[in-house]
Amino acid sequence: MRKVKISLPGDNDYMTEEAYRTLRTNLQFCGRDKKVIAFTSCMENEGKSTIALHVAKSFAQLNKRVLLIDADMRKSVLLGRNTDAQDIKGLSELLTGIETINNCMCSTQYKGLKIIFAGTYPPNPVELLNGQYFERFIKKMREIFDYIIIDTPPLGIVVDAAVITVHCDGAVLVMGDRKINAQMAVDVADQIRRSGCKLLGVVKNNTRSGIGRYGYRYGRYGKYGKYGKYSKYGSKGYYYGNKEQ
Repeated sequence: MRKVKISLPGDNDYMTEEAYRTLRTNLQFCGRDKKVIAFTSCMENEGKSTIALHVAKSFAQLNKRVLLIDADMRKSVLLGRNTDAQDIKGLSELLTGIETINNCMCSTQYKGLKIIFAGTYPPNPVELLNGQYFERFIKKMREIFDYIIIDTPPLGIVVDAAVITVHCDGAVLVMGDRKINAQMAVDVADQIRRSGCKLLGVVKNNTRSGIGRYGYRYGRYGKYGKYGKYSKYGSKGYYYGNKEQ
């Protein structure tokens, strides 16, 4: 098993670490049966990938066995942004039978935390995720790990997350774009529920409080433009969330 060193924005920052400990505790209070948890968003660049990685690390710090799966096979950012590792095989190679689990799984500097990156971009990500191999893979990982955190593509853009949440115990919706149309957020939440997965809650990212900052503003890492934008509600709409203080 290959070992990679991951880097996280906000590491060793007290307010950031405290925010993730609070999120971890809230997820634990959702019940012991919530082992497989998906993180998604309405649109791109809302911070879901970094939040998923922070939550996985936070659970590992409780001496839990944690697997983070990067299931965003369309436009993954975890490998290039959070580690300098090269030539990593991942989920796409695993689901197509090109590589074994051991060759795709990476250990990290955090004891108990393992990662499977997205791998090479496949032409048919939905078909791979909707196949029997992904279902068998999740069932097998349930027997090994205490928590499985899955980073999914934005559900407001592509349908992958809805396919993934069928196999999850719960989902978290990350909202980091202050201009997200409220109806879009409602529709994304409804789509999660229609998959049979429980919506555990919403994480409001990129917000400020009077005593510190609980989120980070992320740069742009490209677009999902080739798959189409969620344009049903237009680019405008009324504000969803709390204003900055």
